[in-house]
Amino acid sequence: MRALITGASSGVGRATAHQLAAAGWDLHLASRSPGPLEDAAAECRAHGAGEVTVHVCDVADRSAVARLLAGVPPPDAVVHAPATLAYGRFEDVPADVFDAAVRTTLNGTAHVAQEALRAFARAGDAGHLVLVGSLLGEIPVPTMSSYCTAKWGVHGLARCLQVETRSLPQVHVSLVGLGAVRTPVYVQAGTYQGRRGRPAPPSVSTEHAARQVVRVLARPRRLRRVGALTAPTAWGYRWAPWAYDAMITPLFEAFGLERGIDHGRDGPGNVLAPTPEGEAVDHRYR
Repeated sequence: MRALITGASSGVGRATAHQLAAAGWDLHLASRSPGPLEDAAAECRAHGAGEVTVHVCDVADRSAVARLLAGVPPPDAVVHAPATLAYGRFEDVPADVFDAAVRTTLNGTAHVAQEALRAFARAGDAGHLVLVGSLLGEIPVPTMSSYCTAKWGVHGLARCLQVETRSLPQVHVSLVGLGAVRTPVYVQAGTYQGRRGRPAPPSVSTEHAARQVVRVLARPRRLRRVGALTAPTAWGYRWAPWAYDAMITPLFEAFGLERGIDHGRDGPGNVLAPTPEGEAVDHRYR
């Protein structure tokens, strides 16, 4: 079996690569960070992967994604995991940072999905596309407008693709909706409010999230939510939005953000360019 994993240098993408490597898959690992990508490839070889190839690719660049999918043998599975974000009230986040975050998280998903489906068609209309979504693709959260905007779009795109591929029994499109996962994405994020986010309890490990991705690859389904409170929160917002709106700001302030404020930390984080020193599978949060 052969998989292409985008966002393979950090977080859920990297952890998924480890688990597929342990199962003996051939892997094509893609990321915009060459150093961490090579580290991830070495780890996969140590885990027992078959052939491992690395590809430096920014998914926000449509032509680069087209070259990537055209240059590899048609994969049995494509797992798409990259995302960037910037914290801050909508009017405080610079336009170029907001736009870049949406390009990576939403447009990048569309680029990879479109080229993956074309690759599946070349393989005889067979293959499995797994998009890593988020609870924040179903609910709004204050000061995370760039991420919520993009992830709501990812969820909408996934549903459209699921409808469009109904006539292709060997083509599967799955969405893995993550709750709070202890990846480095929070500390790598940009911020324009003096503090970054953190995974709200109860959070799960990145390895746990990756196991759910692998489970979906083994047994395709439209949506698999990850995290004990993910489904109840989504349902609560849907059925009682007035109560959700009243509670979310104080709860997010208490559990979803760093405690101290330091405006000297304000900046784009990894939104405009990668920060290789922060890329890893997990991050230890207090």
